[in-house]
Amino acid sequence: MSTSAAPAFSLPLRVLPPLGPARGRARRLVARNVVAYRRGWIFLVSGFFEPLFYLLSIGLGLNHLVGHLELSGRSIPYTDYVAPGLLASSAMNGAIFDSTFGIFFKLKIAKTYDAVLATPLGVRDVAIGELTWSLIRGTIYSIAFLAVMAALGLVASWWAVLCLPAAMLVSFAFGGMGMFGTCYMRSWQDFDLISLAIMPLFLFSGVFYPLSLYPEWVRVLVTVTPLYQGVALLRGLDTGAIGPVLLVHACYLGFLGLVGLVGASRRLGRLLLA
Repeated sequence: MSTSAAPAFSLPLRVLPPLGPARGRARRLVARNVVAYRRGWIFLVSGFFEPLFYLLSIGLGLNHLVGHLELSGRSIPYTDYVAPGLLASSAMNGAIFDSTFGIFFKLKIAKTYDAVLATPLGVRDVAIGELTWSLIRGTIYSIAFLAVMAALGLVASWWAVLCLPAAMLVSFAFGGMGMFGTCYMRSWQDFDLISLAIMPLFLFSGVFYPLSLYPEWVRVLVTVTPLYQGVALLRGLDTGAIGPVLLVHACYLGFLGLVGLVGASRRLGRLLLA
């Protein structure tokens, strides 16, 4: 009797998630992504090169033609102006790929999350784990780009030590919103909307030239975009143009990332647990 009854009592313990807080479960999904990228490391590092090439071609190439630009009452070289903007772009690139293409593939094609939810991990763990992985990738890109900036002498202030956590905020914001938007996509054709959003952000968010060149209505529109907020935050820290407005930029990015995380958690719950 005792041997036959044992499986009946142990089966629920194997199937149901353990009780108590789900602290630390999301790291299992991060570890899974690390293993998955061991052989595809080239895809992990490839997105870093686009902003680097822009820095070497446009930033350094046009520096002698453009000369100096005014920033907060100071005159700075054009290369010093462009570099922090491209750092923000690099942080965005690092986060946006895995929070969009990667999540869509796991959700719609590979059905990875269906298998994940058969383990003790829940929907919230999936959202936190994927956003953490996007943040890690964005941080890797940011560290590499900051190292290039330091090697080229483009770090203009001691406040630049805060550029890394600021770049992580940029990755957090784009990772959260990218994940949230991806949960509503139905096919690969919907990714045209991602490209349609990212390219104008990259070109018109103040990365390459100041907002004073825009008409007034375009200027207002650009200032509410997340990449501009990241560019302004990183440029202020790198050049030492410190002021209360930098806290506004940081809070904006943090709030955007949290909204994306909460929204994605709820949407994933409806898709995976329906």
